[in-house]
Amino acid sequence: MQSIENNACSVHFNDNCYTSLNKLLKKNSFSSIFCLVDTNSSQYCLPIFLEKLSTTIKIEIIEIGSGEIFKTIETCSEVWKALSDLGADRKSLLINIGGGVVTDLGGFVASTFKRGIAYVNVPTTLLAMVDASVGGKTGVDLDGLKNQVGVISNGEMVLIDSIFLNTLPANQLKSGYAEILKHGLIDDINYWKLVSNFKSTKFNEIDEIIYQSVLIKNKVVLEDPYENGLRKVLNFGHTLGHAIETYFINSTNLGELLHGEAIVIGMIMESFISNKLKMLTYEDLKTISQSLIEIYGKVSISREYESDIISLLKFDKKNSHGNINFVLLNGIGKPKIDCNVPENLIKEAFKFYNDF
Repeated sequence: MQSIENNACSVHFNDNCYTSLNKLLKKNSFSSIFCLVDTNSSQYCLPIFLEKLSTTIKIEIIEIGSGEIFKTIETCSEVWKALSDLGADRKSLLINIGGGVVTDLGGFVASTFKRGIAYVNVPTTLLAMVDASVGGKTGVDLDGLKNQVGVISNGEMVLIDSIFLNTLPANQLKSGYAEILKHGLIDDINYWKLVSNFKSTKFNEIDEIIYQSVLIKNKVVLEDPYENGLRKVLNFGHTLGHAIETYFINSTNLGELLHGEAIVIGMIMESFISNKLKMLTYEDLKTISQSLIEIYGKVSISREYESDIISLLKFDKKNSHGNINFVLLNGIGKPKIDCNVPENLIKEAFKFYNDF
């Protein structure tokens, strides 16, 4: 599978990953190599990765906890301290092996340690492969609010090896697949038709779908690397989805809600808002909602949660000048950015989702 090259960062796939990484190690005189992993990727992915690494440079392993609750400045401080204690310098390389938490946090750590060291992302979840690890966004949560602190800073390369998907439980695969569905909704109706037919999707054929999704995201990022305009389309479903995800993470009496599961709810609700604003036909709204619910089922969102979830919208990173900005759909494959939505319509969207 051909690598995707751009001026900022190259993306390599499967066997090309290790050929490209080993060339990078040979070409550059890195003083030391550090692998950042979490408790899951340390056990299931790190041994596979290290077997294919060809270098005489000393490798140190830094392990953090697994899950969104560890995506914090406090965890960054622990990793910065570990790097310092282990003798990392400006010529060190940090390799982030894990899901979106590891690649987001690891990229931020690398971009700020000693004002910036080189890093490589090795995403091991479907979500990280098609979204989190590509595009140079790095960062952490702040006081339970998602992605409040970070920088856009590209690593040396992204290595996508689908062998790591064999280590994932089914719910994590489905969570990542939500971002693939989003790519169809914001870019290409034909791609949407392909990937929304989930029952016919064979995960042994997932390589081509991953590749197409990375191409879609790469095209957007190349045109708008710093999210001043077009890149905002990648946040479709994320305005409400992130608020819902944050509410569930911070609530002690609610079950786990994975990122992709929350984004699915956000995509349904934001499609409803698009329809109410006469941008998206009811037929398309129905198609989107039925397809997503058929794959993911529904999550109970009590009316008593709605006000608190809506209050979290003010922290969304797309906001400006006091306005809550949504990405909506003019049709499947036709996103529109910077849309203002009245609160009463947001409340109607909750009702639509719960009643559909």
